[in-house]
Amino acid sequence: MLTDTAIRKTKPDATPRKLSDGGGLYLLIKPDDGRYWRLNYRFGGKQKTLALGVYPTVTLADARQRREDARRLLANGTDPGEVRKAQKVAQAVADALTVDTFEAVALEWLKKREASGDTAATTLSKDRWRLEKYLFPTIGGRPIAEITARELRDTLRPIEDSGKLETASRTKITAGQVFRWAVLEGKADTDPTTPLRGLFTTPTPTHRAALTDPVRIGGLLRDIDGFTGRLTTLTALKLAPLTFVRPGELRNAEWTEFDLDGAIWRIPAARMKMKAAHLVPLSTQAVEVLRDLHPLTGHGKLVFPAIGKAGRPMSENTVNDALRRLGYGKDEMTGHGFRSMAATRLNEMGWNADAIERQLAHAESNKVRAAYTHAAQYLEERTRMMQAWADYLDALKSGARVVPFKRHA
Repeated sequence: MLTDTAIRKTKPDATPRKLSDGGGLYLLIKPDDGRYWRLNYRFGGKQKTLALGVYPTVTLADARQRREDARRLLANGTDPGEVRKAQKVAQAVADALTVDTFEAVALEWLKKREASGDTAATTLSKDRWRLEKYLFPTIGGRPIAEITARELRDTLRPIEDSGKLETASRTKITAGQVFRWAVLEGKADTDPTTPLRGLFTTPTPTHRAALTDPVRIGGLLRDIDGFTGRLTTLTALKLAPLTFVRPGELRNAEWTEFDLDGAIWRIPAARMKMKAAHLVPLSTQAVEVLRDLHPLTGHGKLVFPAIGKAGRPMSENTVNDALRRLGYGKDEMTGHGFRSMAATRLNEMGWNADAIERQLAHAESNKVRAAYTHAAQYLEERTRMMQAWADYLDALKSGARVVPFKRHA
């Protein structure tokens, strides 16, 4: 049997040599003085060798204990070599779970944003969709700190090659947000999207189609009145020009936000694009439209619930699809186009441009002014404007020839 003294006194030779301790255990000493514990054993009629560690990290006593552990496995009909392989695989899996992969970091980033409430649900949904569809399948399992600009470029290139230029650009933006957050959290050192500037650029945006000619607006309103689809869709079509809020703000509207007796719609900051609470004065026409719908959906949370999808708002395509059914192509009118319609006509009617911008819930370009902007700014004037706008639309719908007058606030 071996002793620690004998092991230390044994010098390496020009060829590997073995120091036996019995029971198949021996110390293999290599010419470079590397000392490795090995165990020879037979299993299934085959001679096998099991590595037990490196001396002196694994002491003589440790090696003997590992030999006994292996012999117990053999006595139970188990191959200790296979057990060792399974342990290595399990350890590799455990190690992988501790690595900050792109997918793990991205999901944590989404969770933080969702918890903060600073990001619209629609934006979060689109970011998650881009991550799951285009980024997780390729780089999701990669350690985020090891992903290179070239690797990310090769991930985004097929999206661009398929003709989805806008999607490629926005996916790059989403990836960049994840990487920059990872840098701040100490999970990565650099943002590999930085060298990709100029690649996958967003195509030149096209202006959303909108009708601004009074005669055509009147025709559109008459067509809307003749719509034969669901009442929820008809109400959305009628309310869109009367309130000219963003399509997402309209379809996600909740009944608790409306004070029909007070003729006001209070949209919370969490649902606004600019993350600031917004007030929409309701004309008598808008209140009437909502009262007509209330018996149908007023028992629930959403003003415009999806059909057959509990708790979900109607699709973002509903209003646009209805406009197509009415014969208006996507290059003529869109749900978002009601905002352009109102902005154009109200400015030509002479209403205060600041009041119009406030009603559109646009961000202030001047930071000093923005500091004093709040939901009720110009509210009295906006209330008069919204009623005048609704009356103007009624006049156009009736076919009257309405001559806008310059109105000075």
